[in-house]
Amino acid sequence: MVEKIVELTGTSTSSIEEAVALAVSRASVTLAGIREATITQTTAQVEDGKVRGWKVTVKVAFTIQDQVHE
Repeated sequence: MVEKIVELTGTSTSSIEEAVALAVSRASVTLAGIREATITQTTAQVEDGKVRGWKVTVKVAFTIQDQVHE
């Protein structure tokens, strides 16, 4: 098995979990076989001294499909 890793950023005004879920959900539209997402950075978006949202960077690993070459 061979995996590829891509780095993505998701944002949410609600939670860190929602930001991760959004990044993974959107990636799964074009990437088949996503196996895991590792959070590499979490940033609180601050406005007027209050946390207004979250930006989360994740590394998403997915399996490279085997293809037989003729």
